[in-house]
Amino acid sequence: MAKIGIFFGTQTGNTENLAEQIQQALGGDAVADLKDVADAEPSDLADYEFLVIGCPTWNIGELQSDWEGLYDQLDDIDFSGKKVAYFGPGDQIGYAENFQDALGILEEKISSLGGKTVGYWPADGYDFSESKALRNGKFVGLALDEDNQSELTDGRIATWTSQLKQELGL
Repeated sequence: MAKIGIFFGTQTGNTENLAEQIQQALGGDAVADLKDVADAEPSDLADYEFLVIGCPTWNIGELQSDWEGLYDQLDDIDFSGKKVAYFGPGDQIGYAENFQDALGILEEKISSLGGKTVGYWPADGYDFSESKALRNGKFVGLALDEDNQSELTDGRIATWTSQLKQELGL
């Protein structure tokens, strides 16, 4: 079985904690490697057939700083044939105009480079006005809100990782 590469950027530790929960839900380190993008090279992404990308939306609709530093270098990676899932924390109340924008920014770039998006997530149950992460009424990945809906995180991760296992054929 091909291993999954979980690549995350984190400012406050939230996204790293979520990445660890997702890794465990997918089957632990026997199934998925955790990689902090602050310590990763762009070529590390090429080593995996399946990728899970974690990025919080920072400030007003921006990428987390480590992903921002890696963003232009993504152009050097051939994502053809790779299945890519996305997740990230955001604040749907405080930043309702750009909730989960970072996921949309990364998904658009990686899809344009041949990556196939998996793990779409329903937008039902959220209270926001705009998001670059919406495609056909769904988020491009798992939208988490630790500020306003932290009590839903465990259930959302369990449901999403179960969906991913099916989509990835695990």
